[in-house]
Amino acid sequence: MQSYSIQTSHGRIAVEESGQGAVALLMIHGNSSSSEVFRPQFQSPLPDGWRLIAIDLPGHGKSDNALDPARTYTRPGFGDAVVEVIHKLALERPVIFGWSLGGHIALEVMARLPELRGVAICGTPPVGTVMSEGFRPSPGMKYGSQQHLSADDVNAFGEKIFGASFNPQLRVALARADGLARKTMFEAARAGAGVDQRWVVEHIDTPLAVINGADDSIVNLDYIDCLQYANLWSGECHRIPGAGHAAFRERPGAFNALLAQFLADLRGRQEIDRVR
Repeated sequence: MQSYSIQTSHGRIAVEESGQGAVALLMIHGNSSSSEVFRPQFQSPLPDGWRLIAIDLPGHGKSDNALDPARTYTRPGFGDAVVEVIHKLALERPVIFGWSLGGHIALEVMARLPELRGVAICGTPPVGTVMSEGFRPSPGMKYGSQQHLSADDVNAFGEKIFGASFNPQLRVALARADGLARKTMFEAARAGAGVDQRWVVEHIDTPLAVINGADDSIVNLDYIDCLQYANLWSGECHRIPGAGHAAFRERPGAFNALLAQFLADLRGRQEIDRVR
């Protein structure tokens, strides 16, 4: 594991990296989290042949708070920060894996960089103009838009999004997150900031893997499954039994097996294209 930071126009961004592969898998965490969530992926066989990279979004983890919150703390603002990271690290056609908010950011990037090798999302409904259709009513999710969280709020929020995988490290990440990011992001989303993500997945043919926890109480899995994807990996949205919103942490063995197969299929496609 290597830990370092890079300077961007949104502030200093912290990076965790492992593996020596020629192709990068860039992982983006969710609301009020950090790169720590991807520990089960870093500790899996996934690094073999791949360069695994996870960042702390601005206002999260070891990254700086945003230099200009109104510019950065929106889905397109975070997407712009990720594009800067891709360019500064000279990542050639990386694969992006985004969880929850990270998945929404990945779709923002996919709209800007359709040449991405692939995108995988978890706990992320690709919403269009009606955001509510992608989510289930969930009182516990009120914390996701609150600027100020008490210690009890942090625990309730963490238990809601992480389930049994919530641990002291993730509690620290939730408590550290810049509350202005939560408030600004939801206000911007309600005002219509960001691309129509339903349109993105239904019209852009970047290979897309959709892997969710079957017991996710936050997102509307039926909505996710019914979309007319332009290029859905394996032709189906996958549901992992016994997992909730953070399936990649709650059932890492099952999740990593699917993600590894997606990556292998992308590599196979690359070899075919090279022969052609």
